[in-house]
Formats: sequence, C-alpha cells, structure tokens
Amino acid sequence: MRLLHTMLRVSDLQKSLDFYQQVLDMKLLRQSENAEYKYTLAFLGYGDEVDTTVIELTYNWGTDSYDMGNAYGHIAIETDDIYQTCEKIKSLGGIITREPGPVKGGTTVIAFVKDPDGYMIELINKKDAGKGLGEV
Repeated sequence: MRLLHTMLRVSDLQKSLDFYQQVLDMKLLRQSENAEYKYTLAFLGYGDEVDTTVIELTYNWGTDSYDMGNAYGHIAIETDDIYQTCEKIKSLGGIITREPGPVKGGTTVIAFVKDPDGYMIELINKKDAGKGLGEV
C-alpha cells in the first residue's frame, strides 16, 4: 500500500491553482469536471502520481466557503532552503504564519504558510526533514 493523495475542498479553484502552482511550485498533473454532480477536481504535486503523493483540490460548484473545523492539522512540504522559500512566498503575496526557525523543544527548522482557503502548510528544511518526526 501507499499514500496516494490528500483532498482539500476549495472555494475558488483558480485562486487555489495559482497558489499551489505559482507560490509552492507544484505542477498541475490533471484536472477533470463532473457536470452531472457539479464539481471539478485538480491534482497537483512535485512529481508523477505513480511515484509521489499529490494534493487533490475539489471545487464543488457554487460553494464559496467551508467550515474548517478543529481536527485538521497541516500538510508538510520539504524545501531545500526554507528561508529562500519563505521570501519567495511573501514576494508572491503568500501569508507566512510562522517565520522559519527551530521547532519548540527541538532543532528542526520549520515555517508555516496559509493557502487561500486557510489550510496550513508546514515547510520543513530539507537537512532537517525526518529529524522532526514525533515532535509536536
């Protein structure tokens, strides 16, 4: 078995596609519409779905907001240079909610960014990836 994708419901598909492609450098792998049930799916990632886990954005036509609830945590993305990545995100209008720095009680360098729908994305510096497993 393997993890295939994580699905996020989005309120503005184009705004979300722009964020994930332009700000986080993901590639749009495929997109499909279902007119009968009024939704659009877009799959994005850093590699082919055969080899990597991807993000599925689901846009339910006519829905302009969702209740986030309090159970969702975040998606984690590894980055080669977290400081440079955060500067790029800010220059493109992205919202950094936690500037890069060590995780509380540890040494793993992390940061957090918020997507257009308010989903949290943790950035983990590549040299520290894996070290932070189990840290809260």
